[in-house]
Amino acid sequence: MAEAGAHLNPEMSSCLICLDPLVDPVTVPCGHVYCTSCIHTHWDGEDDNKTYSCPQCRQIFTERPVQKKNITFADLMEELKKTGHRTGSGDHIYSEVLDVTCDMCTETRRRAAKSCLQCLVSYCSSHLQPHYDVPQFKRHELIEPTRRLQENICPHHGELMRMFCRTDQQCICYHCPVDEHKGHDTVSAVAERDERQKELEVGQRRIKAWIQEKEKDLKVLQQEVEVTCRSADKTDEYSEEIFTVLMRLVEKRRCNVKELIRSRKETQVNRVKDLQRKLMQEISELRREDAELLKLLLVEDHNQFLQSCASQPNIRKPSHSSGVSLLPLCYFEDVTAAVSELRHHLQFSLDDDWTNTFRQPCDVTLDTNTAHKYLSVCEGGKRVTQMTQKQSHVPHPHRFSVWQQVLSRDALTGRCYWEVEWSGSAAGVAVAYKNIKRDGAESQFGSSDRSWALNCNNNSYVFQHGGISWAVSGPPSSRIGLYLDHRAGVLSFYSASKTMTLLHRVQTTFTQPLYAGLRLYLSGDTAKFTKLTLMSAA
Repeated sequence: MAEAGAHLNPEMSSCLICLDPLVDPVTVPCGHVYCTSCIHTHWDGEDDNKTYSCPQCRQIFTERPVQKKNITFADLMEELKKTGHRTGSGDHIYSEVLDVTCDMCTETRRRAAKSCLQCLVSYCSSHLQPHYDVPQFKRHELIEPTRRLQENICPHHGELMRMFCRTDQQCICYHCPVDEHKGHDTVSAVAERDERQKELEVGQRRIKAWIQEKEKDLKVLQQEVEVTCRSADKTDEYSEEIFTVLMRLVEKRRCNVKELIRSRKETQVNRVKDLQRKLMQEISELRREDAELLKLLLVEDHNQFLQSCASQPNIRKPSHSSGVSLLPLCYFEDVTAAVSELRHHLQFSLDDDWTNTFRQPCDVTLDTNTAHKYLSVCEGGKRVTQMTQKQSHVPHPHRFSVWQQVLSRDALTGRCYWEVEWSGSAAGVAVAYKNIKRDGAESQFGSSDRSWALNCNNNSYVFQHGGISWAVSGPPSSRIGLYLDHRAGVLSFYSASKTMTLLHRVQTTFTQPLYAGLRLYLSGDTAKFTKLTLMSAA
């Protein structure tokens, strides 16, 4: 393979489109070979005409041909890359398929050392020597060998293109300004090159400066990652210590409560058993007296009966009252209340206030099929605005027809947190079951047991549910946060402008999936779901 490649005509191993050595050669149905990317680019330009042609023989194909990899050329090109086929050094290095060849060599074409922009010829080391020795040639501009010298020739006048037309943004020769480019803004190619090069150098300096800035930012981000990881590890270690202490405190309190219950139980049981023992003694004495009285009552002799009665002691009332009332549950009621209060505080801290620090944001998007006819939903379902004119909504059974309201597209599940930012006269934030009515009085958020709503204006808040309304106190805010724990039946509303302030908390049982809702009042009012912003709790 290598021996055959040494005598291969360079034109046979070149792509007829790019004129460079073949890269990933493929064969088209007519038998010609091209680079894969070149023939694809050529046929991409013919897609509009729905016909495809071979760039060399112009054969037409009605369907875009399927190319097959030319294994022979591919193996040959790979072998040439590996071996190089060098048979000597210096001036005796023969031309290879992948090299630019000397145009002056007549027999074995050697590798070109330079290409001349004035001569438009490529020279090997031997034929290039006159350009170094002959004074007339020393002014010629030599460049690295290239196959594209002919592209420097004007196609109209056959002259070297030494000028540049700024009007048409193309290289031209000295004759072009007289004919095709007459009256155009033309300069020498060298001058244009100098100007363009300066612009590119300025752009390059800017890019390098940007790269340095980005690299600095990258280092800052990397440092942030490292700091975050270290902080997270320390926080995790610290939280483990705190939770261990808390668990020990809870365990200690549990043992204390257990010991208190045991002590109270033992005291109460001993007291009751002591009473039981005394009562049993009195019952025994009473039974003995009862037996003596029964014996006396059975005496038939009147004299004997009367004499026995005279000597019989008076019946004594028992020392202990017979009305004993024991309430063991009430006896431990204070302990039960204390434990319940502790549970309540812990649960509230973990389930509700805890969300001020660790909130689980959910992505809420509005359902345009539920939006009232005067509401415009935009920004990918994140913003709603009340308009002065009806919107071109298609009819839908889920659309609110009376109140300017809209529901979210997806149900809210598990624990989630979202924020609403509103502007204008007023706005309402709510959650509702999907089966809320869409017309009539009960379709208003908060007017039935199917929805819970907090109505906000610049000065006050009003909470509504089941048709009942009551005022809610709190700092005025244009950003309202909502926390939902569906399973626990917890719904909390927060003022979320500067600090997290709890406005109202609902504790109930949700029987259906809930959907987020928004309500507007006047034209120009807007509300949108915003990105989560972390802040401290108040």
